[in-house]
Amino acid sequence: MSESEKKPTTLDGIIVKLIGGIYYVDASENVYECTARGVFRNKGITPCCGDIVTVEATDDSKGVITQIQDRRNEIIRPPMANLDNLVFVSSTCEPPPNLQLLDMFIAVATYKGINPIIVFTKTDIESSEQYEKIYRQCGIETFSVNNSDPDSCLALKERLVGKLSAFTGNTGVGKTSLLNNMFPDLELKTQSISRKLGRGKHTTRHVSFYKLTEGGYIADTPGFSSFDTNRYDIIFKDELADCFTEFKEYIGKCRFVNCSHTKEVDCAIIEQVELGNIPKSRHESYVKMYENAKLLNEWEYKKSKR
Repeated sequence: MSESEKKPTTLDGIIVKLIGGIYYVDASENVYECTARGVFRNKGITPCCGDIVTVEATDDSKGVITQIQDRRNEIIRPPMANLDNLVFVSSTCEPPPNLQLLDMFIAVATYKGINPIIVFTKTDIESSEQYEKIYRQCGIETFSVNNSDPDSCLALKERLVGKLSAFTGNTGVGKTSLLNNMFPDLELKTQSISRKLGRGKHTTRHVSFYKLTEGGYIADTPGFSSFDTNRYDIIFKDELADCFTEFKEYIGKCRFVNCSHTKEVDCAIIEQVELGNIPKSRHESYVKMYENAKLLNEWEYKKSKR
């Protein structure tokens, strides 16, 4: 069989970066620059980071994506798929935590079937105990780290190995320092990619997954201002209570069948808030999210799924 008659090598891999219609696929210890077949565009499917794909390699560094496996989950903005963990990094001070924003992210992660993890930084300046107590009471994983003590990151690092995890956090919370303390080679990879793109390492708008030598991938997303809470997914009011896991055992026990759990008499959830079994701040976040969700229309839901 001549070289021209050889069948292309077929490989399975994961999309780790995409720029200008080129998809970078990590497969068989190599990264291939790939294009996607037009059939995906015709079906309204856009490949994104985290997609598990089949590639026909045309040579040692290039290929064509021929198949995309069904996604376990998906985030729309920024586009990512098949996440195991969504890690929210928040400092205890400078800036202080925005609990409502954290609760919005946790709700969406839960809605999408992604495990939410909260990491509090700068604990050497101010304790995170009051915040950890809130989220541990709700069964949400929390970690407390001090970036001046690399050993404080070990428990979190073990939780991420072998998983596909996205990190997000506002400017100034110490997210980059945290990642570099856990995975020292990550900074070198980030700098290398940034030089290739001609941008500073903190200015890239592209989501990229970085392969860890210990196993797994890390997505270092833009900050909260770019990680659009209002548009990267929509939760309707009738679905919202299920996204607060501490509510679940009390749903269906209210006096009114259509209870919104915001202000009704004999609401089982409000009763638990008053008893201290559900954190007050969590219920306050729920009420604010519910009021916003009441304004959503069906066309907005359809638009969010495009």
